[in-house]
Amino acid sequence: MLQYTSDFIAKQLDLSQSAVESTVKLLHEGATIPFISRYRKELTGNLDEVAVSDISKWMKRLKELEERKVTVLQSIEEQGKLTDELKLRISDVMDLNELEDLYLPFKRKKKTKADNARSAGLEPLAKIIMAQRNSDVESVAVKYINDIIRSSQGAIDGAMDIIAEWVSEDTAIRDRLRLQCRKYGILKSEVVSQKKEEAAKFSDYFEYSESLHRCPSHRFLAVMRGCDEGLLKVALVIDEERAIENIIRKYIRYHCTEAKYIEMAVKDAYKRLLFPSVETQVLNEFKERADEEAIEVFSSNLQQLLLAPPLGEKAVLAIDPGYRTGCKVVCLDKNADLIAFQTIFPFSSPDQTTSASEKLKRLCEKYEIYAIAIGNGTASRETKSFVEQALKDSPVQIFMVSESGASIYSASDVAREEFPDLDLTYRGAVSIGRRLMDPLAELVKIDPKSIGVGQYQHDVHQGKLKEALNLTVELCVNKVGVNLNTASKHLLTFVSGLGPVLAANIVEYRKQNGNFKDRNELKNVPRLGAKAFEQCAGFLRIREGIQVLDNTGVHPESYHLVESMARDAGVEIAHMIKNKNIRDGIDLKIYVNEKAGLPTLTDIMKELDKPGLDPRGVAEVFDFNQHVKSIDDLQEGMILPGIVTNLTNFGAFVDIGIKQEGLVHISQITERFIKTPAEILHVGQEVNVKVTGIDSVRKRVHLSMKF
Repeated sequence: MLQYTSDFIAKQLDLSQSAVESTVKLLHEGATIPFISRYRKELTGNLDEVAVSDISKWMKRLKELEERKVTVLQSIEEQGKLTDELKLRISDVMDLNELEDLYLPFKRKKKTKADNARSAGLEPLAKIIMAQRNSDVESVAVKYINDIIRSSQGAIDGAMDIIAEWVSEDTAIRDRLRLQCRKYGILKSEVVSQKKEEAAKFSDYFEYSESLHRCPSHRFLAVMRGCDEGLLKVALVIDEERAIENIIRKYIRYHCTEAKYIEMAVKDAYKRLLFPSVETQVLNEFKERADEEAIEVFSSNLQQLLLAPPLGEKAVLAIDPGYRTGCKVVCLDKNADLIAFQTIFPFSSPDQTTSASEKLKRLCEKYEIYAIAIGNGTASRETKSFVEQALKDSPVQIFMVSESGASIYSASDVAREEFPDLDLTYRGAVSIGRRLMDPLAELVKIDPKSIGVGQYQHDVHQGKLKEALNLTVELCVNKVGVNLNTASKHLLTFVSGLGPVLAANIVEYRKQNGNFKDRNELKNVPRLGAKAFEQCAGFLRIREGIQVLDNTGVHPESYHLVESMARDAGVEIAHMIKNKNIRDGIDLKIYVNEKAGLPTLTDIMKELDKPGLDPRGVAEVFDFNQHVKSIDDLQEGMILPGIVTNLTNFGAFVDIGIKQEGLVHISQITERFIKTPAEILHVGQEVNVKVTGIDSVRKRVHLSMKF
């Protein structure tokens, strides 16, 4: 089965069969995607995490298909209708739609018109009609009159119901109709007449028509949302006459007396049974595809947000701005621990402003604050101006930080566990400060759907969305690496091979025994066995530990290789790491063995070049236009600095320093054609934009990067 699965997946993804087979085997054995892509490159042919993830998805899809096959075979066998030929066809099928087509005649369903006709003994008449022997159908039908069937026409009608069901269950016909819908189907929508006002947000789709295969995912999801909310009527339209004619040509062999009855049965089958079923299948198929695209966009945006440059281990003062209720201020030490909090009122009165200014200065001096993080919500620009004025002679850096999802965190179980006695308004300020210090470590505590990136996240398959976003977080955490002695259990949860239980056990072990001295000490953590150690060890960092390699991405299983290199060079490992000339003189080919090839050895040397380096870089201050603080300050033609906050398939949202984010439509990003904004932009990117439209009523700002 493993070989069969690998062969099929390799063809679907156009990958090496041996690489896929090795990857499938590793995944079956419990290896994680980050571990496989980072430490098993020789086995996988250097597949990256995207390829490994795609293989994992196909494995899951095929497993679900196999499970469905078992259910189908069991059901048909219980009915005593499972033939060897049918069993073979079901076993060989690799498409869920085809499987359901094969199962359709045996599927237990409510009693149909065809079932009633069979019960009345009309199946022989249906077979006579389908035999097309130029019979006098009405004369033959008389023989089937009984207590249930009172007329020859009633017998013919019942026989046509049976024929209609046969036609609707024809797998070849269904497959051909699906293909026609995919290639030539037109997606149409119109507003439900009595709900026109309620449906105003869907006005673009009141009289909408577009080729289904050309319809982008965001439009498809928008139309289907309108349908789900009962505001739009949606239909898939194809050339009905052509579709029916194709079916008729298959079933009517020549012009005979039975032809008109078969034609009527085909038309009934198409309208009542066949097209509604196929239409649902195809729309579900395109919905699944749109979901995948939307989830991919969301995952990409989330990855860019999680990998935003951190400020690092510096003392930070964070402010959650507010007018009437004041600004919530917290101070965090370099380890992100809360050391002070209070509320200031910079906007109440001149006296309050002066008092707030003095308090701010005292806090910065007392706790040696390096930077200030200000949430970008209500009153953020005014708060920034106040802070700049209060600290005009101070070298303290001021950062605007996205507070999207901070309120979700502040009321969460995670926040209550961290700060059980702290008011939730201060918890939000803590989250803002920690996001500046280390976005990744803080954002893992929040449900990714609440972070504010992506498109139509509430319309897509929620299980698949959660799975994809969790994988994205896991990949980001392991790409960066985690400080074993400072990481929270929430961050440790996403480390390869761990999870909530082992993460909690690590934190508890750390409390009981102090900081970890080397990676091998992980083996003393309760329930952390050899497999978990193999999967997690390379992603956990120990600074200033016993073993200098513990602060690198070199896996413990490869330490002996580094030791051999140092020994052959006649130096200690630490000296080899510090001396680039020694490393440059090493011939990696000498150290190739059965388990470690050049890909692994090359990765080891990259780690030794920059041990412990954070791949994310360092956070830098960004300044918005000082004269633009609200939508009323905007004028068409203005060129403004901004930060990309979200990407969708139809454009990019940019923060220009006011409450409302502006939209750069995909057509306004660049002069050349692009399929998605992600080809040019990424979340967090600094850009210059031109104001091209201002809708003060709907609070919308249109921007362009073409100027």
